Amino acid sequence: MSAGKSVRLFLADGTPGGLLTAEIMNWTGHIVAAPRSDLGALLKRPEAGRTGIYILLGDDPDSMGGSLAYIGEGDDVSKRLYQHSRPEDQGGKDFWDRAIVLTSKDANLTKAHARYLESRLITLAQQAKRAHLTNGTAPTPLPLPESDVSDMEYFIAQAKIALPVLGVNLFRSTTVSTTPAEPVASDQSSKASVSPLFEMRLKKDGILATAQENDGEFTVLEGSLARPSWIGVEDGYRRLREKLEQDGTMVPTDDGKLTIFSRNQVFASPSAASAIVSGRNSNGRTEWKVQSTGATYGSWQNQEIELDIGGNES
Repeated sequence: MSAGKSVRLFLADGTPGGLLTAEIMNWTGHIVAAPRSDLGALLKRPEAGRTGIYILLGDDPDSMGGSLAYIGEGDDVSKRLYQHSRPEDQGGKDFWDRAIVLTSKDANLTKAHARYLESRLITLAQQAKRAHLTNGTAPTPLPLPESDVSDMEYFIAQAKIALPVLGVNLFRSTTVSTTPAEPVASDQSSKASVSPLFEMRLKKDGILATAQENDGEFTVLEGSLARPSWIGVEDGYRRLREKLEQDGTMVPTDDGKLTIFSRNQVFASPSAASAIVSGRNSNGRTEWKVQSTGATYGSWQNQEIELDIGGNES
């Protein structure tokens, strides 16, 4: 069971869509997020004048539901954000509508630290493939002492916990464990963060797909097979499938009879995943089954509740 974390959020103007800050207890890092319409307020904050990292986020017009992102660093982050707020013909960037600033509460981040963080975060974002980066390549980080590298890796680990709380999933890896998790025992207080392996079979079509739930996300694994085309009614899942085909996530098999996942793909729900695999709407809670036991995803999901109720009744 993973140790708990306390993420403290503060809504600076009292609204969930405005400027907000995020901190983790005993972490020197500090995060400020704001929509572009609140950039003026963000630039006035003392954190924005420090050395740090910034992330610009916006919608990707060439991808349904996709995102564009830019990761940068600066000795004075506010100056870089101001530059990026200009029109593109004046050296700015037009795509973004939200800015995230990562700095240190103790103001101990140096230029070398910021360069290291920038390089590592760009690499992590490229590996996660959650958004299209407008950065070219990750810059070479400045050399750091071994102790500083350790500190920066801890900084990154904490940021990867806090940022998804703000809806920023840019660095969340889609890599999942290939070792099935142990079944939930009656004396456990929580399910493991990584689920057992699930599989979905369409025997008549020779289709076998595998998936795993990791940190609350349902991921279909690389190498999973799916129907060669959509056979259901016109809906959002069909458009999602077209997007996955266009971006190379789903490609034809060598014989052209099926499609195969070329990489791990996160879905909003098990039903979304089963719809893409089967090429039509389907109930993922019953279609996906635990590979080792044959229990449905729904049964696996409810087992902790049933154990808790049984324990309370006995």
